[in-house]
Amino acid sequence: MSKVLVIDDNSAVCEAIRHLLALNDIDSIYALTPQAGLKYLREDEDIDLVIQDMNFSEDTTSGCEGELLYRSIRSLQADIPVMLMTSWTQVEAAVALVKGGAADYFSKPWDNNKLLLSVKNFLELRELQREKQKKEQALMDSRMGLQKKYDLCGLVYFSESMHRLVDIATRIAASSASVIISGPNGSGKKKIAEIIQKNSRRNKQAFIRVNIAALPRESMEAELFGAELGTFPDANKNRVGLLERAHAGTVFLDEIDKLSLEAQVKLLNLLQTGELERQGSNEIVKVDVRVISATNADLKQVIEAGGFREDLFYRLNVIELELPALKQRREDILPLIFHFLGSVYSLAPDAPKALQNYDWPGNVSELENCVERAKLLAADKELHISDFSIDVRKNKRAASPVFVEPSKDIIEAALELSGGVVSVAARQLGLSRQALYRRMERYDLHKNN
Repeated sequence: MSKVLVIDDNSAVCEAIRHLLALNDIDSIYALTPQAGLKYLREDEDIDLVIQDMNFSEDTTSGCEGELLYRSIRSLQADIPVMLMTSWTQVEAAVALVKGGAADYFSKPWDNNKLLLSVKNFLELRELQREKQKKEQALMDSRMGLQKKYDLCGLVYFSESMHRLVDIATRIAASSASVIISGPNGSGKKKIAEIIQKNSRRNKQAFIRVNIAALPRESMEAELFGAELGTFPDANKNRVGLLERAHAGTVFLDEIDKLSLEAQVKLLNLLQTGELERQGSNEIVKVDVRVISATNADLKQVIEAGGFREDLFYRLNVIELELPALKQRREDILPLIFHFLGSVYSLAPDAPKALQNYDWPGNVSELENCVERAKLLAADKELHISDFSIDVRKNKRAASPVFVEPSKDIIEAALELSGGVVSVAARQLGLSRQALYRRMERYDLHKNN
């Protein structure tokens, strides 16, 4: 059951509100002084909403006492909703506090229906907020568990969608099943392949990375499967192909959609039989290799167009991992930026919101290059949005900020990257040192300085 704290020096007011809430199954307690109300907040973690008066002394009508109480409540619990009770003389002060973060205000005497509606709305929002915090905490605990159990190869992420993908990648790593990783350019497909290999039983063996698009068409088969002496003009010695070199290990075939149809036939045979033939040879070579492939294309469309064999697709696609674009996991943007910035550089206050709202069409690769360029060209160690050489005006999202309040994960990431130096982490987050301290206290994060 939700619990409301009413703080008012008039016991009749407190009893009236308590009775109204009780009739609607809302528990409440009340305090007749600001000191008593603050004591409740210190000792009772189950309070979901505060309703407070703006005046507590008979000879004071300015609302300054209510403002002081509100500030004190905020210092104890920065995110608890606070509703203000006013008389006509204190409306201006109440409005100013609402603009500064208070939930709402209402005048005495009040309308029971309107008051009750507001209370229910804010309690519902409070419950949603708590559920979100629980979910974020569970995600953080799960992510920390993965980091302790597996080698994540320095991958930086905070989003739920990436966590699900990394969780699957680590769980399938121990098998020898073929994996295909799909996703847009620059989204991190190579990193996911590296994580799979690093946590596999083949991690002590060869891990060969091949960009199919970079192989010359005329020598693609020879590069992958090998060739005998004299097979073609440049074949002046026996060539061991990349797949054979990866025997007992793993091969990562990036841009698999660019594989020639002739090479596709040979790769299919290898996956079916564990055997290959070098060009110009009838000798069968036994090869035990795990194949991880990647593509930014829709392979089903390529199949329909006749550019890729359907039977090969199903052999490669025992496990499919779909890597989302960076704009679909915006929670990862700022942690990645902090990671690439390091502890020397920080973000100016104008940068975090604009950077998180930018769509990053080149994904993580574009973001990393952009940060490195900004570090080289910036006039000082505090980077403004103008240093990043991106046109945020082209982003429709830029007008509606997403990053309003740094989460616990974001703060922890900034503290870790700054070596625990609060002043440096605060600059990275675009906060004052005092503002970061308040958020650290709220999330019970240890202060090093």
